[in-house]
This record gives sequence, structure tokens and C-alpha cells, in this order.
Amino acid sequence: MREIVLQTKGLSKSYKSFTALDGVDMTVYSGDIYGLIGRNGAGKTTIMKIVTGLTEKSGGEFEIFSKKEKEAENEKRRIGCLIENPAFFGGLTAYQNLKYYAMQKGVTDKNQIDKALELVDLTDVKNKKFRKFSLGMKQRLGIALAVMDNPDLMILDEPINGLDPMAISEIRETFRKLSSEHGITLIISSHILSELHMIANRFLFIDKGRILKEITKEELDLECMRCLSIKTSDTKRAAVVIEENGITDYKVIDDSEIRIYSGAKPEELNKLLIKNDVNVSGISESGISLEDYFKSLVGEVK
Repeated sequence: MREIVLQTKGLSKSYKSFTALDGVDMTVYSGDIYGLIGRNGAGKTTIMKIVTGLTEKSGGEFEIFSKKEKEAENEKRRIGCLIENPAFFGGLTAYQNLKYYAMQKGVTDKNQIDKALELVDLTDVKNKKFRKFSLGMKQRLGIALAVMDNPDLMILDEPINGLDPMAISEIRETFRKLSSEHGITLIISSHILSELHMIANRFLFIDKGRILKEITKEELDLECMRCLSIKTSDTKRAAVVIEENGITDYKVIDDSEIRIYSGAKPEELNKLLIKNDVNVSGISESGISLEDYFKSLVGEVK
């Protein structure tokens, strides 16, 4: 079983009469690229700030690397974060800025600066002044700062916000490299599901401080895939009939729904099930875009 890197239970945060988080349960495993998906103000940043110690929780609890919050101060050193834009100095070079923060962090091995710059592909511009950087380069320097002291977990808040497609692609490749080559677990927040879908393996959807769904990429793809949705009171019997007729690409969703992904024709399927005494209350085409899926989840919150 994979190691649990972060787990929250009933995590809550209130500001006077405003509830920013309302009983959040989430689990992040070692090796995950975990996507936090929600609109602006949904509660994504609040989760990150509580976990990294930038703000206090109002209720609930969390564990980092299996250590409860009060016992996890040493474990927090294993976290690199980019939550609010670091105050880089415009008149200093990329290398000089990281050297300054290395002193603040107690990083004594200056080779770590060069390794961090190499990791985010800024080696060639390490002597360029920060004020001359593009927005994408500034974001990558922020990631270099977060990775400079060799974290096991990185927490990144909206790291692609405002970037052009080329810069997004470059940062996406950096995340893949951090995960696959360096074994770093990543928690990345965004309001753009389609971008996180390209790299994340697990997702948490949140709106108005409440969890809508925690789901794997495989489950998400199944939810969005084009299919025939069969509504019946006897899914067990329906599954037997479907398999006996050579249809194997299907999934029983719950006690009242089966989804078929093989391209079967609805009218033929309906006749087949009725002929075999399966009560069918409805057959419809299903499958939506990632954006529409997100909108449908948000619409469930009243």
C-alpha cells in the first residue's frame, strides 16, 4: 500500500460569519500528482495555507507523512511550496535571488541552486536580472525556489495562471520531470481542469469550501466518456444478458445504472434486455466534456 503523504479529516476554516472550508476530507499518496480543482474562492488556497502553516485551521485535523499537525513541524521541512508569489528582487539575477533565499532557508550547498535552475530550464539565463524575465520564467524561478531544498512534497497554487500556451507547456513538462525523475509528490491547484487533466492522476473537486468529489483520472475519464447509460432496477441480470451477447466493455455504476462503452445501438439493446425480462426504465447517450463535467459538479451545490 502506498504511503499517505497528506490526509485531512473534517478540515474547516471560518472567518467570522464566512466559512472558507467546511469539513474537507482528502488523501494524497506518495507519487501522486494531485489536482485541486475549483473556481476562484472555492477553498483551494485555504487548504494549502493550513497545511503549510500559513494560516490556522478552525476545526478538523490533518497529518503530514503520518505525523499529526502538532508533531509534524520537522515534516514540514520536507514540503516545498509556491502559494503566494515570492518577493524576488528585480535588480538581482535569478542565481542571486535563489542565493539570497538559500541563506534564509539554511541551504548551505550552493550546488542546490544550480540543480534547481537546471531542473526548471533556467540555467542559460541564471545571470539575467529578474525584472527582465517573462511571466513564465518568473513562475519557473518560483518553482526552482520551492524545489531548492529537495522536498518530498510540493504544493503549488495556480502555477499556470495567466501564462501563455508555450509557458504552460514548459511548466507542465517540469511537473512531469519532478514526479517521474525526482519522485516528488505534487499538489497543484487550478480552475482549469483540462490543463491538470494532462498531468494529474487524482483530483479533488471543491466549491464554496465543500468537497464535491475525489476521483482518479481513470474514473474521471469513464465519467466523461461517450457511452450508453441504461437505467434498470436489476443491474445484475442486465449485466448477465449483456455479457451473454458479447458485450464486455461496460461498467455497473450503481444499483440502478450500467454504462456501455462499445458503441451498441440503443434500440437493439432495449429490445434485447426486454426480451430477457430485464425491466428498463431508460436508455440514453451519456458523456460530456471536462469543462461540462466540472460545471455539472458545481451545479450540485445548493
